Amino acid sequence: MSPSVRLQEMIRVIRGARTQGEERGVIQRECAAIRAQFRQADNGTRSHNLAKLLYVHMLGYPAHFGQMECVRLIASPRYNEKRVGYLGAMMLLDEKQDASLLITNSIKNDLSHSSQYVQSLALCTLGCMGSAEMCRDLAPEIDRLLRASNSYIKKKAALCAVHIVRKVPELGELFTPASRSLLSEKNHGVLHGAVVLITELCERNPDTLEQFRKVKCAVPELVQIMKGLVMSGYSPEHNVAGISDPFLQVRILRLLRILGRNNDTASDAVNDLLAQVATNTDSSKTAGSAVLYETVLTVMDIKSESGLRVLAVNILGRFLLNNDRNIRYISMTSLQKIVQTDHNAVQRHRGTIVDCLKDQDASVKRRALELSLALVSAVNIRSLMKELLLFLSSCPPELRAHTTSGIFNAAERYAPSQRWHIDTILHVLTTAGGDVRDETVPNLIQLITTATELHCYTVHKLYRALITDISVQSLVQVACWCIGEYGDLLLRGECEETEPVQVAEDDVLDALEMVLQSHMSSPATRGFALTATMKLSTRITHNVDRIRSIVSIYGSCIDVELQQRAVEYNLNLSKVTRCGIFASFSLVKVCDLLDLLGGSGEPPQPSPALSTTALGPVSSTAGGDLLDLLGGLDVTPGETRSYHVTRPEKTLGPSYRLFMTFVSHFHPPQSVQLQMKAPSGDVIPAHGLGQVTQTVLLNNPNKVSLKMRVRVCYTSQDFVCQDTVQIDSFPSPAW
Repeated sequence: MSPSVRLQEMIRVIRGARTQGEERGVIQRECAAIRAQFRQADNGTRSHNLAKLLYVHMLGYPAHFGQMECVRLIASPRYNEKRVGYLGAMMLLDEKQDASLLITNSIKNDLSHSSQYVQSLALCTLGCMGSAEMCRDLAPEIDRLLRASNSYIKKKAALCAVHIVRKVPELGELFTPASRSLLSEKNHGVLHGAVVLITELCERNPDTLEQFRKVKCAVPELVQIMKGLVMSGYSPEHNVAGISDPFLQVRILRLLRILGRNNDTASDAVNDLLAQVATNTDSSKTAGSAVLYETVLTVMDIKSESGLRVLAVNILGRFLLNNDRNIRYISMTSLQKIVQTDHNAVQRHRGTIVDCLKDQDASVKRRALELSLALVSAVNIRSLMKELLLFLSSCPPELRAHTTSGIFNAAERYAPSQRWHIDTILHVLTTAGGDVRDETVPNLIQLITTATELHCYTVHKLYRALITDISVQSLVQVACWCIGEYGDLLLRGECEETEPVQVAEDDVLDALEMVLQSHMSSPATRGFALTATMKLSTRITHNVDRIRSIVSIYGSCIDVELQQRAVEYNLNLSKVTRCGIFASFSLVKVCDLLDLLGGSGEPPQPSPALSTTALGPVSSTAGGDLLDLLGGLDVTPGETRSYHVTRPEKTLGPSYRLFMTFVSHFHPPQSVQLQMKAPSGDVIPAHGLGQVTQTVLLNNPNKVSLKMRVRVCYTSQDFVCQDTVQIDSFPSPAW
């Protein structure tokens, strides 16, 4: 490619490059040729070379070496070179470049040029990249051009003044008088520039805003211009899809919104216009929808009449039926902003909003969800919640957390009853339990606790949910807690709120054990299940041994917290496991029982040293503690049984009724484990005609010599007595 190649040829060669490396090679060679020609004298090709360099810059390659060439071309008297130079300045220069200061004088000279096109180039460049220093220096020139007679120049000057106000807000006062006079122009381009400039001035300076509000002709003149646009016939020059200059209409509505905000006078002057625009603008095309949307925003932002606000909401409701998803999206965004102030008006479109939950577009669906949640009230909570729960079952994963959170908040605020509240939360947990917040479980537990009359209903429902699916951790945690707290209601099988189900103790323990053993259960869930199992030990009678077995397994769990719980629970359950030898002790008639240490057959005498409590006698005699495993070791007090004995007056022989209470505190070494089962009964017939047996299970893996000391406390003829026996002759398998 020769150095004198034209721009079109260079573009063709670059586009024909098959690899990026080949493209870089072409550009590097061309840039080298352009540098060489920049160093030469003016040969009439500077503008062409700069144009090629600008194309290289557009491709993302460095072109900073052409900045000074832009300055030279701007100073050129030829229009073609000046045009390329200004274009290069807008692309290669910014206010941070020192070279930008070099063109200030050239711009000032061109602003006074006799050609409107040269003036236009200077105005466009200053409005695009003028720095604060340049704006301060050239602001008087812009104000002068705003008062020019040429509409083409006034349009460009107005837009340049907008840039100056944004860069140096304090210069806005300079343009206020000229901008006000521009509203009387008939040219739409000048009107557009004037409205944009006045909007910028009012937003930047509250004093200027008050000035335009007080001017008698400002708001009425804007209203008159707007009415002319709405009611005018077809104008080919400004018509866009049947709407007369929608760009200017949108700009005027925005300015009227600023002027009418928190101002009764301006709002009253605008109300009729807004009603006219809302009823005469066709919304079937995008241009009309843009004007109507801006009208709605203006109605909602000023002090408009209530009927006009309802009309604005109805316009947004029509937008919801539009095929364009973008229009539906901005409609729901606007409704979201006004639902708190015009709740009843938005409620009329609830059905359409709910239908948008089925939209395929994710952003529309999200907006519809947010708006639906905002529409929930005490009146529609039941019907709208059905729609939200239906949406939850099929909503995208990224919306589930937001949906569940919104449903929980709505249910907490507007729940018609506690049962409905509980059912709703359980439905959410069943459907999307993995996406709920962390505080859901404690909140639901608190709700269940306060609903005293629903304990039976809740525990039955949660039990059925638990045996159906244990993959939802939050639901399983609540179910385990509820079973642990109200398991007796579940086992009773009597529930007026739901169909009664007969549940056995083994069924409940099977469900909890399934949770403990499942690979889907988290450590926190296992903690709930283990605690529930422990609680059931006080509510069931025939499976205490199984509970001890379940709890003891987790004493060596790898999870530290779960292990700690199991160890503490094992201490409460005597730290016993079912492994060891079996020994059975037969209790004979009371007189023989009291003579285990070799006493006489005389009736027992009361022990003066004995005191009683609510649970029976608790003080000890010389016999010492109830249990003393592994003789020679210091053992903490063991189990105390209190026997309250009464003798019937009319019997054929001595018969005794035993009332037994006991508390276990076993602290044997870790090498020995013991389990004492409940006695087989509490009545011992006289004359050896019957017996009461109690089974003791021992685990003695180290074959330690065993001794057991048993203390018996009883009441006879209103006297409290006690006796102690020590057992040394354990069978050989125990060793």
